[in-house]
Amino acid sequence: MGNKAFQWLSQRLSSHKSQYWALQLSGWAGYTLVTFISSFFWVKDHWVHTGYIAMATTAGILLSGSMRYGFQRLWNKPPATRFLGSLLLVVLVAVLWAAIKFGGFLWLYGKASDEHPVWQATYWFSYSFMILTTWAALYYGIKYYQTSQTQQAKTLRAESMAHQAQLKMLRYQLNPHFLFNTLNAISTLILDNDGRTANNMVTRLSQFLRHSLDNDPMQKVTLAKEVEALMLYLDIEKVRFADRLGVRLDLQGESPQALVPSLLLQPLVENAIKYGISQLEWGGEIGIKARVFAGELLLEVTDNGPGMSDKELGLIGKGYGVGIRNTCERLRALFGDDQRVHFRNRPEGGLSVNIRIPFEQE
Repeated sequence: MGNKAFQWLSQRLSSHKSQYWALQLSGWAGYTLVTFISSFFWVKDHWVHTGYIAMATTAGILLSGSMRYGFQRLWNKPPATRFLGSLLLVVLVAVLWAAIKFGGFLWLYGKASDEHPVWQATYWFSYSFMILTTWAALYYGIKYYQTSQTQQAKTLRAESMAHQAQLKMLRYQLNPHFLFNTLNAISTLILDNDGRTANNMVTRLSQFLRHSLDNDPMQKVTLAKEVEALMLYLDIEKVRFADRLGVRLDLQGESPQALVPSLLLQPLVENAIKYGISQLEWGGEIGIKARVFAGELLLEVTDNGPGMSDKELGLIGKGYGVGIRNTCERLRALFGDDQRVHFRNRPEGGLSVNIRIPFEQE
């Protein structure tokens, strides 16, 4: 019975909205109880005073709800604007709540005391300001905690996806078809007595596989190192395709020092070779371009192959291609709305993949 009740409660409190109202009502219920107990021994008419407390609590719930709406509007503002705006909002709501409570008190009990009106106003405002400031501190504390938990969940999800991407990448790297073509090219070079080229190809294959096994996919690397690792793969493909595969690099300005998720470009280049260059009788060219603009790193991977149909473009990144899909999911998990991946057919022929992520340096 107790376990079922706990499960039922957990389901009811699974959303942030439900959690807010549970905490809101519990907190104000505690305020009501403390206020009632603290005034129990000096109040003569408990029924009237209970009504007054209920009125003050109801006003507090409604006014704190309006503060929540204001805090939500201020949440994405700069820290200074958020702090000053929240403070001003608390002051205004505290003035209004104090006026409501003081007015209700006068209406029920007549003259409050013989103190000067300024001192009375200061007392009622200070008490209301203290309560609402505590409410605001709890709201922001919980909000920051939820944001931290959400960010941690995103980080864990990104780590999981990165490891999945590495496994998927290793799958096609160790794909029998891939290894067969590579080893067949090495065998051909040996039969042609081109031992030096064969040895270079074996060395590159070894370095490429070692990099794939040793590299931590969650570790960000500079774009220069990412391209250096990518060239290990392309050197192998160049031997397979001979003169049919060209590579053009254009890393402008500060882009080589930009930090990028490791293993970012390889699935894109593999896709360009498989669906672009390999489809051309005379081969083609892979282009990798990068530049920094307005605090963002802009990456572009292009090929001059046949391109894709509109239907294929609609599926790519969602369900078309394991490597491409995992790359898109990793970027979404790591950067959220601060990233964009766009696939398009080039007017001059071929496919273009454009990536936009925040510019970061070591």
